[in-house]
Amino acid sequence: MRMQRLSEQPARWTKSTIYPDMWADPGDDPREGASPDGELATLQDYLASYRMTILMKCEGLDPDQLATRSVPPSSMSLLGLLRHLAEDERDWRNWISDGGPLPKIYGPRDADFDDLVAVQAEVDLALSTLAREQSATDAALAGHPDLGERLGKDRISVRELQVHRIEEYARHSGHADLLRECIDGRVGQ
Repeated sequence: MRMQRLSEQPARWTKSTIYPDMWADPGDDPREGASPDGELATLQDYLASYRMTILMKCEGLDPDQLATRSVPPSSMSLLGLLRHLAEDERDWRNWISDGGPLPKIYGPRDADFDDLVAVQAEVDLALSTLAREQSATDAALAGHPDLGERLGKDRISVRELQVHRIEEYARHSGHADLLRECIDGRVGQ
């Protein structure tokens, strides 16, 4: 396997004009704003920010770029991350349900990364599926504002689930930073 030399890597770039190491100037960053009051509102705000970060990392890329895989043997790509997070959202509803599990969206383990096609229709479907699954999970949790309430067969607390959701999006935001920088040199924030 041939390794790229540092001089062969894409030049780092940013849209920021004030801070060259940031994705966007703070005044242009849609994630900036006053922090909410209360624990539930704070958790929801962090989740919304990480969700937005994932989408920002995908902006302006074509289907081939979104399907670009990271370092072999990994099959990780930005398009795969979108699909994976939709699966996560669906699975989190399984955690809080007393019924049987919802079916997988993309198939068995790792199909969200392995079985993707770099075409615009696939990108559009992945984005709409993620939005649909996020809305469904948010709606399922909306009726449970008590963070100490325990749900589902395993009696997971709403707080634990909310923190886990933030952790999963934050972790994948880091992956998305690295993937995007490898694709076109744009640095994260």
